[in-house]
Amino acid sequence: MSVSRPVRTGLAVALLASAAVACGDAGGLRGAGSTPTATSPARLWPQLTPASSPAWNIDEADTEVVKGVTVPGDDLRKVDPVAIVRVEIAAHPKDYRGPTAIYRDTTARMAACTSKPADGKAADGEAAAGKATGPTADADADTTAAGTCPVLQPYYRDLTGDGRVDLTLGFRLLPGDAPDLTAVRVYTVDKHRLLRVMAWEDAVSAVELAGRSVIIRSPSDLADYEYRLQWTWDPEQKAMLLTHDEMLRTHHGQRPGRPSPTTTATAGPSSTADPSPSPSPSVTP
Repeated sequence: MSVSRPVRTGLAVALLASAAVACGDAGGLRGAGSTPTATSPARLWPQLTPASSPAWNIDEADTEVVKGVTVPGDDLRKVDPVAIVRVEIAAHPKDYRGPTAIYRDTTARMAACTSKPADGKAADGEAAAGKATGPTADADADTTAAGTCPVLQPYYRDLTGDGRVDLTLGFRLLPGDAPDLTAVRVYTVDKHRLLRVMAWEDAVSAVELAGRSVIIRSPSDLADYEYRLQWTWDPEQKAMLLTHDEMLRTHHGQRPGRPSPTTTATAGPSSTADPSPSPSPSVTP
């Protein structure tokens, strides 16, 4: 025999009342203590004339059309990522060519790159199945090994909000002034042209894609701390702007987890596997 709604309601009230009595809680509101007094910001040196120009140029909103690389059907997955890096190397011979060039080893190891233009379709957020990283398509491949292609696995995601995937590309800068330097680039398509909308070089701990943003984590000189820089697409400037630059404490010195090439960001000349619905990946060189 089923219990009617009024009876069930009465039983529920009785059970709640008995539970409150058993716990010694009268059920009344209790204060959480005094509320801290709000303090407004105090402006220092109001007599100073506000600066009208930046002290350093970090190339904000610096974009560049990549000449010599076509985008078939405006689909970046059909563009050879290695060809893009070769064009950048050719455009900066002082940095890459000759025995005294700072990144001469990057040029020497480009011969090991065997990627081909993508001719398949990749779902948004999927990792590449090509060979931009040399013998393996693993984004964590040892790119400092002799003969290993310095171009890392490319990733594809719509960062500009136009409904088409954009390309996030990284390659190692060898030997460089500092160890473990990595170049990070973002490309989109504008008027059927390949357009670079972000460029950064740093000692990289991890790279993440989140929404319309690229996040780069780098080690600091302080133990258990890291730098976190975030670039976000700005539709007015039509570029990735540096929107966050901060130093954060890591979790007892632990770095972010290893990436999964088949999570939200897509990579490389594509395969047809569906991406995992897990959070945005980290690409750890």
